[in-house]
Amino acid sequence: MPVEIPAAQETLLRRMYDVFSTPERDAFIPHCLAPDVNWPNVADGVRLHGPEAVRAYWAAQFAAAHPLVRLEGLRLDEDGHRVVALVRPGLRDAVTGEHWAEEPVEHVYAFGTDGLVSRMDVRRP
Repeated sequence: MPVEIPAAQETLLRRMYDVFSTPERDAFIPHCLAPDVNWPNVADGVRLHGPEAVRAYWAAQFAAAHPLVRLEGLRLDEDGHRVVALVRPGLRDAVTGEHWAEEPVEHVYAFGTDGLVSRMDVRRP
C-alpha cells in the first residue's frame, strides 16, 4: 500500500504554490518556511539560509521579471520523508502573456519538527 503525503504538508505546499506569484507570498513566508530554512538560489548556485534571505531572493526575482510556477503534482520521494513537487516554471510578460518551460522540474521539500519547510532542492525529473 503506497504511503501518502501527510495532509498538513500537502496543504502547506499547495498554498505556497497558490500564493507564490501573488502579493500574498511575503505574508505567507512565516507560515511556510522554518526559521533555519535552507533554500537554493539556482541562478547563482548558492544556498540561502533563513526566511529573510529567501524573501530577498524572491523580491529580486520579481524585480527582474514575473516568475510563475505551476504545480503539476505531489508525491513522496523515494526516501519516504521528503515531498517532491513536479512543477512547470514560467514567466509572465505584460506584452505577450505567460510563457512556460517545456520541461518540468522537481522541487524536493524536507520538513522540520515544526511542520514548516526546512530545506528545498531543485532537480530534474
